[in-house]
Amino acid sequence: GNKESDQVRVDTKNTKPKPIKKRSSQNFRCACVGKFGIAKKKIMPKFSTIAVAALLIASTTKNVDAFGSLPSFAGGVKSSSALHMSSYPTSHKDVLWTPSIKTGARDTEIGPITNYCEDLYQVMRRKTRTVECGPIKFGSEHPIVRQTMATTNTADVDATIEQVIRCADKGFDLVRITVQGKREANASMQIREGLFKKGYTIPLCADMHFQPVIAQLVADAVEKIRINPGNFADGRKDFEEKVYESEDDYVKEREYLFDSFVPLVEKCKRLNRAMRIGTNHGSLSSRVLSFYGDTPRGMVESAIEFADICRSQDYHNFVFSMKASNPLVMVQSYRLLAAEQYRLGWDYPLHLGVTEAGEGEDGRMKSAIGIGTLLADGLGDTVRVSLTEDPEFEYEPCNQLAKMAEARLATNEDAAARQKAVKTYVDTRDITKYERRSGAQPISEESDGVNVERFLSPFGSVISAVTPEMLSEENIKYFYNELGCKTAVGMPFKDLATSDSIFLRSLPPKENVAARTALRRLVEVSTGIIVPAEELEKDPLPYAVALMDLDEAIEKDGKLPEGAIRLAVTIHGTEDDATIAKVKDLKPMVVLLRTEPSISNLHASRRVFEIFKSNDIDTAVIHHYQTESSDSNDLALEIGTRIGSLLTDGDGDGILVEQIGQKQHFSLDFLRKTSFSLLQGCRMRSTKTEFVSCPSCGRTLFDLQETTARIQDATGHLPGVTVAVMGCIVNGPGEMADADFGYVGTLPGKVDLYYGKEVVKKSIPNDDAVDALIDLIKEYDMWVDKETEEEEEEALTAAA
Repeated sequence: GNKESDQVRVDTKNTKPKPIKKRSSQNFRCACVGKFGIAKKKIMPKFSTIAVAALLIASTTKNVDAFGSLPSFAGGVKSSSALHMSSYPTSHKDVLWTPSIKTGARDTEIGPITNYCEDLYQVMRRKTRTVECGPIKFGSEHPIVRQTMATTNTADVDATIEQVIRCADKGFDLVRITVQGKREANASMQIREGLFKKGYTIPLCADMHFQPVIAQLVADAVEKIRINPGNFADGRKDFEEKVYESEDDYVKEREYLFDSFVPLVEKCKRLNRAMRIGTNHGSLSSRVLSFYGDTPRGMVESAIEFADICRSQDYHNFVFSMKASNPLVMVQSYRLLAAEQYRLGWDYPLHLGVTEAGEGEDGRMKSAIGIGTLLADGLGDTVRVSLTEDPEFEYEPCNQLAKMAEARLATNEDAAARQKAVKTYVDTRDITKYERRSGAQPISEESDGVNVERFLSPFGSVISAVTPEMLSEENIKYFYNELGCKTAVGMPFKDLATSDSIFLRSLPPKENVAARTALRRLVEVSTGIIVPAEELEKDPLPYAVALMDLDEAIEKDGKLPEGAIRLAVTIHGTEDDATIAKVKDLKPMVVLLRTEPSISNLHASRRVFEIFKSNDIDTAVIHHYQTESSDSNDLALEIGTRIGSLLTDGDGDGILVEQIGQKQHFSLDFLRKTSFSLLQGCRMRSTKTEFVSCPSCGRTLFDLQETTARIQDATGHLPGVTVAVMGCIVNGPGEMADADFGYVGTLPGKVDLYYGKEVVKKSIPNDDAVDALIDLIKEYDMWVDKETEEEEEEALTAAA
C-alpha cells in the first residue's frame, strides 16, 4: 500500500495516536487512492507503543537520527538516475553540468525546447517521479500536497508546536518553519519530538538562507530542507562586487557552490530527506544577475545548477520552485523550467507559489492568477498560498485551488468531455516570453455625438453588469459611486478606477425619466452602455452599443438598431473558424467572449485568439464571466484562475463579471473593484497602490499584519506605486524586486527603508517608520495628498 505506483495521501491531521498511556497500539490512518485522487482503499498500519517509545528516545540521543527508522515513512533511497557510478564527483570539475544556454550548446547537444506541459489541448498532469517527505509523497501519481509556513519564532518551541497542530487540524499536509541559526535548528528537533509525542506526524520543512552548515544540522530534525540558490552559498559579498563578462568567468564560481552544497546533499541522501530547490525572482544572487539579468531565464538556470550538483551525487529526492511576487514572471519561470525538464529528460515535481501575495481578496487573486494558471497547464505537485494572515487562513484558498485543478483534469469524465468538445486548433503560444495582444481602441467619428474613445481602456477594461433596479431614482447617487465615479452637483465624472462601460441585459423604460437621464449622463462622460440589440429594437437608447451574437450580427450584416452607434458581438466558442473570422469584416467595437458551459473555457478561448491571430483581427476582446458564487474569496479564486490564466498568456483586453441565478450576492462596487484587482494582478492596469507583503515567519521583527494595515491606510491612494513590506532582511531587498519602496525589519524595533533595492534610511524606530516612508515617497516625487470629499467636489464643479 506504500508503493510508488500507488497514490497515497496521508491525513496528517488525523494520523495521530492517542497518548501512549491510553492505548497499547497506534493506528496511523492513510487513504490509499488511485490515479489523481480517486479513493480506492484504506490501509491501517499499526505501530506498537514500544516502537513509538524507541523513536522518541532515539530522537533525544546525541548523534542519532530518530527519523531514519520510521517504519513506513522513509523507504530508502529510490533513484532512477542515469548515473550509475561506484563513486560520485568530489570536485566541481567532475560534475556533468547541463550544457550552456548562452552559447547555444544546449540546443546543439540536446535539441530545442519542444513542449512545456503534457498536452496543450487537455489538462493532464505532467508526469513526475515520486519524492518522499516523511509520510507524504510529491509527484504526479499523488494528490496535490497542501502546505503552509509557521509564523511563530521557531525558538519558541511550545508556540510553534501549537501552531503546527492548528495547521494540521485545518488540513495541511506539511508545514515549513524558519531556521536562522543553531538555536532554531536545536529547537526544530524539540518541535519534531513534541509533535510526535502529541501524535502528529505532519512533516516539517526547514527554510534555510545563508547557512549551509546549519542546514546540515537541521537535517537531523526535519523531513525536508528548502534552500534558496540565490543565497544558500551564492550570496557572498564578493559576488556583489564582481561582474562576469564571459562564460568561463561565470563557471569558475561553481567550485564554491559545489563545496558548500555537497555536504547537505550527501546528508539528505543518507537520511532520505526531501529538498526543495527554491529560486525566488527577487533574491537571485549577484552572480546570476550579472550574467542572466533579473529574468525568468536567470531563475531557471540558477535552479538547474543546483540540481546538477544533486544529480552528480545520485540524489533525486527533490522538488523545484520558481517563486515571484509578479504572477507573470512566476508563470513564465515555471513554464520555462518545465520546458527545460522535458528537454533534459528530467521529471522532478514542482512546488507552486506566488511569493508575498498580500492579504484578503487581493492576495487570493494574485495567488489564483499564478498558481491557477499553472495548475490549468497540468503543472504543480504541491501548493502554498502565501498570505499576510495567520497560516491557518491559507488552507481554504490552497485547498480550493487544488480542488479546482483536480476537477479540471482530463481524467475527470466531465472535464475530458468539455476539453474534447473544443474544435481543433493549433496552439502557437511562445511560453519563453510574454507578449500581450492589445486590442484596437474605439475611434470617435464626427457623427457619433459623444466621445467613444474612453468606452474601453488600452490598459485593460472593466465593464460592469447593471440591472434596471440599480437605476431607481433614490439609488442613482449611490449607483454613480458604485461605478467608481466622482460626483459634483449630482453629475458623474470618470475617475481612475471607474468602470469603462456598463452592460444592461434589459433597459429601464423610457418613461423612467430619472433612469434614462442617469444613462445619458454616463454616456456624456464617455461611459459606454452595451445593450442587447433586441432590447434596443423594442426601446431605443441614444448612443448605445448594440450587442448581438456573432451569428446574428453576420445575418444582419452588422446593421445597428435605431440610436445605436457601435456594434459589440458575443462569441461562444462553438462557432466554426470561418464564422469567427468574419469578425474582421463586421468591425465591432468589442467582442464579449463568453464560452458555452459545455466546452472548456480555457481551450475554447485560446482557439478564438489563435483564429484572430491567423486572420489579423485586432478587435478588443473582453472576457465575459458569469458566476453564481456567494463567497467573495471563492470568487477571487475563480476569476483569478479562469480568466487570469488567459490574461497571463497576453490574451484579453478586460473583464465583465455578471452574476446569474436568483440572488445577487455581491454589490456593483465589489465586483468593479475585484475586476480592477484582476487587471492589476495581471500587470495590465494599475488603479491603486500595489503592496508586496511577506506572509510573516519566525524571522519577522514586527507585527506584520498590523504594520501592513497601517501602511496601506497611509499610502493606499497612490496608483502606480509599489510598496514592499518585509518582516526581515531575508525577505527584504531580495524579495521585493518589483517594489518602488521597501519597509524592512532589520533589528527588533527597527526598520530600514529602501528605494528600489538600495537602503536609503537605516534603523528607524517602528513608531516613526510609517511617517518616514511617506517622507521618502515625497522625496522621490511619487506622493499625492489625499483629497477630502469637499476638495474633490470643488475641483469637479470647477471643471464642469
